[in-house]
Amino acid sequence: MKFHPLKLKSILQRAACSAFVTLLALAAPPTHAQMGDMPMPSAKATPTLASEAATATVALGGATIEIHYNTPHMRGRKIMGELVPYGNVWRTGANPATTVVTSAPLMFGKLLVPAGTHTLYTLPSEDAWQLILNNQTGQWGTVYKPEMDLGRIPMQSQPMSTPQEVMSITFEHTTTNSTQLHIRWETTDRYVTITRP
Repeated sequence: MKFHPLKLKSILQRAACSAFVTLLALAAPPTHAQMGDMPMPSAKATPTLASEAATATVALGGATIEIHYNTPHMRGRKIMGELVPYGNVWRTGANPATTVVTSAPLMFGKLLVPAGTHTLYTLPSEDAWQLILNNQTGQWGTVYKPEMDLGRIPMQSQPMSTPQEVMSITFEHTTTNSTQLHIRWETTDRYVTITRP
C-alpha cells in the first residue's frame, strides 16, 4: 500500500507522538489515584515519632517498677503554664499514655498501688502538683477517664538552676525499700516518694 508523502509524514508524526506519550506515562511516578491499589508501608517504614520513647526502671525491696513514656522537647517554647497548661490533667510525656508497671504492690506517697499496669498522669498548677494513677491502659496520652482513677498523690518540688530541654522521668535517692520518682522539664522538678509496704 502506497501513501502520499505528506500523508505518510503525518502518520509517522502521530506514531512518534503516541510512542513518546506512552514512554512518559511509564516513566512518571504513580499518582495518588493510581496508588489506591498499592500496599500500605509496613510498620517498619513508619516515621520515628519526634518525642523519643524512654523507660525508667528501678528495683525496690525485691519489686521492680518500669515507667514507659515519650520525651517531649522544649524547642524554644514556654512549657509550664502554656504548652502544659495549669489546672488541666497532663499526659506527662508525649504520644501514647505514660504507663507504670509494678511487679508488687507499692505505696506511692500514701496511695497503695497494686501490682500490674497503670497509666500515669499529672495535674500541674503554679504552686502544687498531683500525681494521678489511673486504671485505664493502652490509650493515647490525651485520653483521660477520671472515673478510672486509682488515686491522686500530692507531689513535692525541688528547685532547678538551669532549664532542662528534654522532659525526663527518673528514680533517684533509692534505698532498699524507697525511691523518689522525679518528673523534670524546663525548670520544674516534681517528685513523689515510693516505698515497699
